[in-house]
Amino acid sequence: MKSITLTVEDELLEQVKLAAAEQRTTINDMVRGFLATVAEKRRAKDGARQALLQLARETAGDIGQTKWNRGSLHDR
Repeated sequence: MKSITLTVEDELLEQVKLAAAEQRTTINDMVRGFLATVAEKRRAKDGARQALLQLARETAGDIGQTKWNRGSLHDR
């Protein structure tokens, strides 16, 4: 496990200390949880992107004989 150093304003640190105490946790655990959430969201987006690209590769994209026009698309 790696250690990191953060620089934050004094008032921000005091507010976060209070929040951590209220939640019965540590600032370290709060930061670790935030970073884990950021990483998970990135993995999820990457997975969704890969699934979409795979679907695009596997799909023929044939829409048949349907003819689209602006009026019918907008119920005019």
